[in-house]
Amino acid sequence: MHSSHNLSNMSSSTEAGTRGPGLRQISSGQWRAGIAAWLGWMFDGLDMHLYTLVALPFVAELMRSSTADPAVSDRCAWIQAAFLIGWAVGGGLFGRVGDRLGRTRALMMTILVYAAFTGLSFFARSWWHLLVLRFLAALGIGGEWAVGASLLAETWPRRWRPWIAAVLQTSGNLGVILASAAYYLIARGDLPNRWIFLVGVVPALLVFWIRRSVPESGEWNAEHSREQRASLRAAALFGPGLRRTTLLTIVVCALSLTAHWAFLFWFPQHLRGLGAQEGLTTGQIGVMVSQGMMLVIGCSMVGNFAAGAVARKLGFRRAILVMCLAYCGAMTAAYCVPRSTAGLWYFLAAIGACQGLFALFTMYLPPLFPTLLRTTGAGLCYNIGRIAAAFGTVFFGMFSHVGDYRLALLYAGLLFVPASVASYLLPDEPASEQAASLRG
Repeated sequence: MHSSHNLSNMSSSTEAGTRGPGLRQISSGQWRAGIAAWLGWMFDGLDMHLYTLVALPFVAELMRSSTADPAVSDRCAWIQAAFLIGWAVGGGLFGRVGDRLGRTRALMMTILVYAAFTGLSFFARSWWHLLVLRFLAALGIGGEWAVGASLLAETWPRRWRPWIAAVLQTSGNLGVILASAAYYLIARGDLPNRWIFLVGVVPALLVFWIRRSVPESGEWNAEHSREQRASLRAAALFGPGLRRTTLLTIVVCALSLTAHWAFLFWFPQHLRGLGAQEGLTTGQIGVMVSQGMMLVIGCSMVGNFAAGAVARKLGFRRAILVMCLAYCGAMTAAYCVPRSTAGLWYFLAAIGACQGLFALFTMYLPPLFPTLLRTTGAGLCYNIGRIAAAFGTVFFGMFSHVGDYRLALLYAGLLFVPASVASYLLPDEPASEQAASLRG
């Protein structure tokens, strides 16, 4: 099935909402689906980034060593790699669950999984305990992306898609800010680092509301009731009509996510090293790292809406290309020469704004695939990218010295250039649908 045909099917299923004058046309069921996906992503972002904020000191504690020990940095990278691999596996696993059992059931399952295993990380007594628990938590986090994106793509009108992408991505950013705020309080209160993982249990409460209030996607119900079993086979993603789109999407996701996650993981560690060189105390370093993360994520929330505006003007495909190049330029400018902690803040703000790139993937990827392969296709492509990011985090860490990760960050940013080339080759929205999506 050709990707433009899939987009056409999806557009027709929401035609009435697409031509409506505004938000008053949105039904209560659509609002509840949107709120569920938004909250799921917010807590997704919260649980996702708790570890990155305490990685070095907590792993050093588990290994009964110091943050200056190269072995601690190595174990940190492997724990993060296990998390990203689990994220990829979860995307594929719960993608299939979402296509077979429905979007809302899969959404509840993913939230319970990541909340439970994030909370259990509090009880880790060895670095490999943490590695296993982060892998298991990531199964739910990876699955939630594809399920939530597909639920919104199937329930909200097409004309709102660029802004839905921005709002949904912003919820994940808000989750990261909440994680940073929690770490800020822990650092200020001089509490043990492991306490931060207890915050990750809170999302489990959301499941009770989803079960009672959020309706299943009408598009999924209609397609599933026809029992089109041929379209349920995941192998169809690599068959005629879908193979090129699937492979190109995997390339774009793999390259961009590797660079993105190398930044998200190594820039706090780089700040820690610079802070130590500048004579800051452990508590001051912790506060600075939390502030740095909040700066990046706060600016990325602005970047989400900037990317949505670019998508409305140029279309999703071209907007992805532009944002990839901007991300590369910002990382190159930040890390091409050594800088002090004070000298990095403006560049970190620019990098954060460029992270609006990933808001575009939310609404662009799912409609590339047939309805009963939508969460499978989007989840597979996006999460294979996370497998690449897992090994990329470790690989780029090899270009660094303890406390100085500048070269790792510089080289990682260059991956956005081939990602932009691959994005240019992706299918564009058909002109008629693109025009419909941009009309007020």
